[in-house]
Amino acid sequence: GLALCDATSAVFAMEIDYSRVDVVTWSWQKVLGGEAAHGMIALSPRAVERLQQPAPRPLPKIFKLAKNGKLIEGIFSGATINTPSMLAIADLHVALDWAENVGGSKGLRERSQSNFDVINAWVNGSSWVDWLAVEPSTRSTTSMCLTIKATEFSALDDTAKKDALAYMLKLLETEEVAFDIAHYRSAPTGFRVWGGATVEHENIQRLTKWLDWAWASWLAKHSGLESTSTPCFDKSGEKA
Repeated sequence: GLALCDATSAVFAMEIDYSRVDVVTWSWQKVLGGEAAHGMIALSPRAVERLQQPAPRPLPKIFKLAKNGKLIEGIFSGATINTPSMLAIADLHVALDWAENVGGSKGLRERSQSNFDVINAWVNGSSWVDWLAVEPSTRSTTSMCLTIKATEFSALDDTAKKDALAYMLKLLETEEVAFDIAHYRSAPTGFRVWGGATVEHENIQRLTKWLDWAWASWLAKHSGLESTSTPCFDKSGEKA
């Protein structure tokens, strides 16, 4: 069989033993910060050999990587199928130049790891938030998923949990601190923080303070205490 790896959020951010996979897919917009909607694929010789065999079922033309028993090599040498914008290609070159300036693939991995270390240290010292992934080895350094462990939250029903999270997210959005950091649609209610190489670890540090503030604000509201809508930190994360 072939080993297939969907490495969308991992390529350029984590060590991947490419000798153990036959098909790797990723996209530009993740760790490199390039234009979205462009999927990439790398194939091993074993995968190419499989493609050159007769397909067991009909395939749409756009999905065909082989023709008449031979790999369509133009796809892998710059030929285009749907004519993507050349501005997107230029944008990718700019992203690659930036990546080279920060240390290449090693530097990108170190930047992502640094962001993870910030969140990990904060979680370890937090009384209300925890990692969604219980096993440390399964925690992503890019798509960092968190859950709320405080009893005030865990005792709520699912609807109340979603309302509580929505309240905290609204506070952060209103202050223009964080956007789109809610959990995946099918995941337990919580936060999802992107820690790819394009994010500075100083901003992750600032975010943790704002998250603590949002939690304290909801907790005060939940407890029926008077709460202020004024944040305790300015945009830099320092005390106001």
